Amino acid sequence: MAEFVFRQATVADIADIMPIIIQARDRMLADGKRQWTREYPAQRDIEADIGRGCGYVLCMCGAVVAYGAIFVGGEPAYNEITGGGWLSDRPYVVLHRLAVAQKTQRHGVATLFMRQVEQRAVQQGVTSFRIDTNYDNDAMLHILGRQGFTYCGTVTYPPDKVRMAFEKLL
Repeated sequence: MAEFVFRQATVADIADIMPIIIQARDRMLADGKRQWTREYPAQRDIEADIGRGCGYVLCMCGAVVAYGAIFVGGEPAYNEITGGGWLSDRPYVVLHRLAVAQKTQRHGVATLFMRQVEQRAVQQGVTSFRIDTNYDNDAMLHILGRQGFTYCGTVTYPPDKVRMAFEKLL
């Protein structure tokens, strides 16, 4: 069985992270998905995540196989939710920009990454996990359903990017 390590990303990891981001972005665009664009996420987004201490990687046998940005303390777009409501008013963790290396897709890597986010949150006393995705991101919608997330409504990122919002109480 492969050895996995979940850890905070460093600037040195950017060379391994960006090909994963680019593959995921290109795959979404080729499939007609509208979650990401040619310009987003860009290397400057990943650098900013790492600079704020929010970038994390999952490594398998020493190689980076997934990246995500983890934020505790709120997401401004989540202040207004339409078509429903959040499950709680608890402090929450948010996961953005999750990308998995193409060679490890369909092997539970995204699920393992999300479980690591949950464990880290609980260790910090955070008992709510919120996430959003585009209506056409079938892979993420499938994972969210399997992992016990509840659809709560929609949130909007400026200027007009509407996303489906989910929450899981930990």
